[in-house]
Amino acid sequence: MILQELSRYYQRVAESGSGTIAPEGWVNRPVDYFIVLAPGGNCVSIEDNGRLEGRRRIARNELVPAIGKQALKHTNSGKDPNLLWDNAAFVLGLGNKGTLKADYFIAEIDKWFAALNDPALTDLKVFLQAIRRNGETKLLLDRFDLTDEFEQRDPILAFRWQPDGPIPIHHRPLVRETYEHKRSSSDTEVKGNCLITGAIGVPIAQNETVIKGVWNSQTSGANIISFNSRSFESYGKREKGGENAPISKQSSFAYTTALNHLLRKGSNQRMQVGNASTVFWSEKPSALEDSFASIFDEPPKDDPARQTRAIEALFKSPQTGSFVDEGGDTPFYVLGLAPNAARISVRFWLTGTVAGMSQRIRQYFEDLKIVHASFEKPHLSLFRLLVSTATLGKSENIPPNLAGDVMRAILEGLPYPQTLLAAAVRRIRAEREVTYPRASLIKACLNRQGRYSHSQEKELNVSLDETNLNPGYRTGRLFAVLEKIQEESSPGLNATIRDRFYGAAASTPVTVFANLMKLKNHHLAKLEEGRKRYFEKLIGEILSSVSDFPAHLNLADQGRFAIGYYHQRQAFFIKSESVNKGE
Repeated sequence: MILQELSRYYQRVAESGSGTIAPEGWVNRPVDYFIVLAPGGNCVSIEDNGRLEGRRRIARNELVPAIGKQALKHTNSGKDPNLLWDNAAFVLGLGNKGTLKADYFIAEIDKWFAALNDPALTDLKVFLQAIRRNGETKLLLDRFDLTDEFEQRDPILAFRWQPDGPIPIHHRPLVRETYEHKRSSSDTEVKGNCLITGAIGVPIAQNETVIKGVWNSQTSGANIISFNSRSFESYGKREKGGENAPISKQSSFAYTTALNHLLRKGSNQRMQVGNASTVFWSEKPSALEDSFASIFDEPPKDDPARQTRAIEALFKSPQTGSFVDEGGDTPFYVLGLAPNAARISVRFWLTGTVAGMSQRIRQYFEDLKIVHASFEKPHLSLFRLLVSTATLGKSENIPPNLAGDVMRAILEGLPYPQTLLAAAVRRIRAEREVTYPRASLIKACLNRQGRYSHSQEKELNVSLDETNLNPGYRTGRLFAVLEKIQEESSPGLNATIRDRFYGAAASTPVTVFANLMKLKNHHLAKLEEGRKRYFEKLIGEILSSVSDFPAHLNLADQGRFAIGYYHQRQAFFIKSESVNKGE
């Protein structure tokens, strides 16, 4: 189903006439340099095809032939060159097995254009054979001061013929026409039944074009479908012929091109969810397709309000209708991919409708809503929420499956995984700090779990709830009050009771609260009478429903302890701000 929907998406974009996706038989790939040849086959220049982004040089994308080989991903034998473009190892014979690779590169050109009498191709073969025969590659690179760069990396090269100006050789009209005609009329291909379309007796793709852009995968690209060893063959089917997973050349091109298009740099239809590179699209253009990344992803530095605008539009959509099409049933797809050596694994695949997913995303933000400081963002990106649960606040420490499980829960309206709640509670205990992102996550986890299981437990409010009688919530509030008393009685403290006792107070309250209640009398004695009476009254109100301190709090109640503590602390801050403003 994934490949079918990607193929349909390719057809949708191709038929739109936007020109943003490669036509059949072609692929957009970054080309680092163009070797410019004069009539006769002499190289007159090697033109840089890059642009600067900050301090980084980025190669421009070019439309190049896709011949069904593993573009930019070559086997150890060096038998898989691309047509009229490739890396320096194939084009110039550099590096390990470079001589053999250069031979295959020339042979591939002969295979496709042996019958074509084209002056540019003739000069290209003269150049390649001279380099191959005379070993002049180093002299050529020295002449253009490129030896060091080509030795450090393996740049992608293509060709231009000087009389054509900026037109690459592979785009010369006769060359292009010959390539496309031969590609569509070959009788030597393996034929079979396509697993995507069900078409019978169609040419089968021998190798899947590599997928690039999956975070942390091989820079040369990786595959979703591939067979690179006889041990992966079944019933004598040839792995090189694509017979193990027969997919027509047309369908293979469509889904790989669509996926590379979605994953391309700068795409507004991709985002990073933990270690999963996530792409999304709808069956037809929709507001959710345009806004999905802005809703969940970290806003760019040059437009910090982008997420806020997108979420506001989402919440107004029931009135404006912007996220609901006429029938409300336009399919929407979310695909999460993660690297697995030379292959790509599907981390999650979620399907729904634009209207349904929009409603669930609104519920997601409602669940997260919690009181916070005025200087903090009203909405947090999924990345900020997840990284708040990771050790040292580093994204690489987010558990591999957690991000995908959270995204599934959001878009399918399911309870969040218990591992998310456990991770947030564990980070609070380890760092002894209940932050805005952690409090948001805990509130969302507990409320959604209670709603799903029809629990009688009271839902957690956005701000302080004096009617919530849960022991965990009440003891959390009490702990915040005791800390506040300590802070006011001893200004400038480097550490408070939170730094010493939070872990024990949140898990086994009975072991610490008796001592803390005695200690608070010492601190209250230092306060002025009015402040002392205020805190004593507040403590009495909190303890009015607590007959005894619990011996143990389970994970959910440890989360409620954190929310009670957070709510009470925020209430102190809000009151303090109001006093300072004279309200």
